[in-house]
Amino acid sequence: MRAPVSWIREYADLPADLSTDELARKLTALGLKLESLERPGAAITGPLVIGRVMTMESEPQKNGKTINWCTVDVGDANGTGDPQGIVCGAHNFAPGDLVVVVLPGGVLPGPPGSDGVEISARKTYGHVSAGMICSARELGLGDDHTGIIVLEPGSGEPGEDARPVLGFGEEVIEFEINPDRAYALSLRGVAREAAMGFHTSYTDPCRREVPAANGDGYPVRVEDAEGCPVFVARTVTGFDPRSPSPEWLRTRVRLAGMRPISLAVDVTNYVMLETGRPIHGYDSDKLQGAIVVRRAAPGERLTTLDGVDRELSTEDLVVCDDSGAIGLGGVMGGETTEMSDRTSTVVIEAAHWDPVSMFRTGKRHRLTSEAGKRNERGVDPTICQVAADRVAELLTTYGGGTVSPGVTVVGSPPSPSAITLPVGLSARVAGLPIADADVVSNLRAIGAEVSGVETLSVTPPPWRPDLRDPYDLVEEVVRIVGYDRVPSVIPVPPVGRGLTREQRLRRRIGRTLAGLGCVEVVSFPFVGDETFDALGLQADDVLRHAVRLSNPLSSEKPLYATTLLPGVLDAAARNLGRGATGVALFETGTVAFPTNRGAAPVYGVEWRPTEAELQKLFDAIPAQPLLLAAVLAGERERDGWWGDGRAADWTDAIEIVRGLASELGVDLEVRQTSRMPWHPSRCALVCIGDQEIGHAGELHPRVCRAYGLPRGSAVLEIDLDALMARTVEIPPAPIVSHQPLAKEDVALVVDATVPSSEVERALRAGAGELLESIRLFDVFTGPQIGDGKKSLAFALRFRAPDRTLTEAETGAARDAAVAAASSAVGAVQR
Repeated sequence: MRAPVSWIREYADLPADLSTDELARKLTALGLKLESLERPGAAITGPLVIGRVMTMESEPQKNGKTINWCTVDVGDANGTGDPQGIVCGAHNFAPGDLVVVVLPGGVLPGPPGSDGVEISARKTYGHVSAGMICSARELGLGDDHTGIIVLEPGSGEPGEDARPVLGFGEEVIEFEINPDRAYALSLRGVAREAAMGFHTSYTDPCRREVPAANGDGYPVRVEDAEGCPVFVARTVTGFDPRSPSPEWLRTRVRLAGMRPISLAVDVTNYVMLETGRPIHGYDSDKLQGAIVVRRAAPGERLTTLDGVDRELSTEDLVVCDDSGAIGLGGVMGGETTEMSDRTSTVVIEAAHWDPVSMFRTGKRHRLTSEAGKRNERGVDPTICQVAADRVAELLTTYGGGTVSPGVTVVGSPPSPSAITLPVGLSARVAGLPIADADVVSNLRAIGAEVSGVETLSVTPPPWRPDLRDPYDLVEEVVRIVGYDRVPSVIPVPPVGRGLTREQRLRRRIGRTLAGLGCVEVVSFPFVGDETFDALGLQADDVLRHAVRLSNPLSSEKPLYATTLLPGVLDAAARNLGRGATGVALFETGTVAFPTNRGAAPVYGVEWRPTEAELQKLFDAIPAQPLLLAAVLAGERERDGWWGDGRAADWTDAIEIVRGLASELGVDLEVRQTSRMPWHPSRCALVCIGDQEIGHAGELHPRVCRAYGLPRGSAVLEIDLDALMARTVEIPPAPIVSHQPLAKEDVALVVDATVPSSEVERALRAGAGELLESIRLFDVFTGPQIGDGKKSLAFALRFRAPDRTLTEAETGAARDAAVAAASSAVGAVQR
């Protein structure tokens, strides 16, 4: 919202010595955020004068563009008194028009950070163009670049300084208006805030006498009173459409960021800027029958003022006559009843529209307008008659004609509901003392009606539909008192709680993985069917049974992840593609598995859900286990003077799982299995006892190709919830014995299908308490041991805490271990 300071001062009696900077600071403190402070024309130097176009010759160019070679009378401003030759590409003017000309030596605003654009005489399109005929954008008055500025006749004489006519020297404050402060999208609202901030008097431009409604106005019928509570129509006859807008009005509209077009359009825009109430005008001669407000019919179409033919929704509010739809109510009018340079009878519409309906219509048609922006946020419903009367007054004052005595008013403005407010609530929320009298006076300052003593009954003003509960009123009180007075108090954390067990374990897991050479990544937990295809999952794989999102960020990934592998694989491929020689990445996060109980019910916010309703909500929440996924690809150990390096392989993934389990004090078992997306013969099933918690091993070659990873890359994914449930939070310290160690090695022949972990478990169980450690150090296959067999060599280490073991004791423990393995898995000692 752009607000010229002189316009603000017209309604707010501000101190004469108040600077614009101080005014902007105060309004910002009250909630109208300062976007920029502009002084139009301040960057323009040199001769900027009024010129009169004498001749204008159109010259088509080879590039398809048509330029105008003009001679312009600039009086004595050029030092010679001769007409000035200027090339201009605009076509919205004619000989005899008054225009704004910058002569050679003048400097116009340039791009941010530049010193401006210096104008000089230069040859272009076969002519020497000595100056420039200016548009609003070139002068920094707005974004319009489609046509040059045409001044009103009588604005001045050729050669005179154009700055006073353009309003240069005027200061403009541009605000960023929050959606809940629609009242500030008008000079009425901004000036009220300024007067309140400086405790000065305020003149409401909407406080005026208006004629009472009667039955002589233009006929109007509202069929949807909820969508259009109030509709006011006034008629002006004998209007001269060629009458120019007065220069003061054009200047104000221009400074407010809008382009002056014609008297009828400029007046409706001016009143909208002044009061905040959007106005629409119809050419009465083009209307066919009574005006009707209703919802659009199925298949109905409308060509709006922007020239777009639109198919209407049955939810759209439309203004109609006997010919059909003639406008999108509150958003944009239609072409068929548009005012033109032949319009002599104007029907003025000032209507209040349902904000929600306006917002949905604008979004549905991707249509934005200044009127729609105000209507969808909520406008004062009580000023429709005032706004229509103001438009009629300006049209007849500057365009001739008379205002018809008929006044049509359909409906009545909705009344705001009273809000109950404990008088001390503002002080409690703000944390600073606020006197009860100040609470009442501040609420009255915003236009509210207040009654009561300890408990106040507050009726918000009609221009504040955003005030709906006591805390909205608290915000109003505190912003007037001053947000800068609210004390800054640092919350005191509760003592003695610290981190939860899960938080401690998750940090411990992260540190352990970092110590194992892995780097943590975070990825979006969204996948699609293509993701599962890239992982090689079968159609009936449990991981494909995912939660579908109702509002996904991407239509290509509408599912919530059931595995963390896609995220780490994408991250690995991205880093390798950008020059990394090797990666070791991990991610921890939750995945989701649907409960098959349907979507969660949606309850209102007016009451607390019952226990049964809460249980339905909880039942609909998907299962969300916490997982760990990691990928190792490319170089694992670097080569150098110390020797050769090596690439990551499946053993690294398994060792990371073992290292993590060792740190957490959990005994793991690793068994061979087959599971996509792992290599069929290099996939390990990770178990804690009989509970399966995940997989680790080499990534399937097809999956490596799908993600662009090197062959042999390794991945792992385990259930951290299951792992942490078995974790010993404080593992016992190892017992260091001073007794000597006894070493025994055994080689056992077993079937090739027997996992080494089962053999190890049997040996450990048979060796007894004297066994300190066991390690598989060799696997051998060959004709010496027979087909379908393999030899496993284990290093057994024995130690007693109180004595040196004898050879007999060690041998007995070894033989017991071999016997247990023979009994459990059919092992035969070599």
